[in-house]
Amino acid sequence: MKLSDLTEIALKGGEEVMAVYGTAFDVEKKDDSSPVTEADLRCEAVIKPLLKALAPDVVIVAEEAMSAGDVPAEASRMFLVDPLDGTKEFVNRNGDFTVNIALIENGVPVAGVVYAPAIGKIWAGSAADGAYRGDVESGRIGKVEAIATRPTPEKIVAVGSRSHGASETAEWLKRFDVDNLVSRGSSLKFCLVAEGEADVYPRLGRTMEWDTAAGDAVLRAAGGLVTTLDGKPLVYGKRRQADDVDFANPHFVAFGQPGLAEDLS
Repeated sequence: MKLSDLTEIALKGGEEVMAVYGTAFDVEKKDDSSPVTEADLRCEAVIKPLLKALAPDVVIVAEEAMSAGDVPAEASRMFLVDPLDGTKEFVNRNGDFTVNIALIENGVPVAGVVYAPAIGKIWAGSAADGAYRGDVESGRIGKVEAIATRPTPEKIVAVGSRSHGASETAEWLKRFDVDNLVSRGSSLKFCLVAEGEADVYPRLGRTMEWDTAAGDAVLRAAGGLVTTLDGKPLVYGKRRQADDVDFANPHFVAFGQPGLAEDLS
């Protein structure tokens, strides 16, 4: 399986998202009160069979299927799919939404793709190939360049959620000398750290594994890391959790440089 296979599948999913974006779409609420649109459903319906054809032996854990009660068997290898990360951003039509696909092996995100179809950008990374970003035009990837996290500056740039927990994030960041706090939606926050535009992304709110796995994979491939608040690596495939549902994440922090994680203590 090549990283380019995953990017092609993400591009096809993005076509479905953009086909809905310009229409007067409806917004419904799922059981957890999160929004869902036709774009979420259409994108996932395209991605799942393409992943199945690419790697029939790899379990697929997809957000909308999970919401419908389609829970796959446990496996050491899985795809985590969020067909539309940042549905609130999609509804608000601000462009900060993404299509996310990640490959997990033994709890580790080893390959991932984050595609932002409204702004024509794609990020991809794997343990084998490193990380890169590309421009997308008419559904095709054009110019591509390698990306890497930057050395930590004296005053860091932090990135936080546009829709969640701004006050908690600002309080947590007091441990660092922060020059600027940038607000962005969806998994684009991981990508800003991966390409050296920011240094840290704390998330002190609820997320699920499909929200984070692709961006996590890109960031790790670019030289960064993601840890829980106690400094342990964020792992995937979490089931039978005593304090939460399957595939729910604890609070976490994404770092551009591993040395920043030392300041968690």
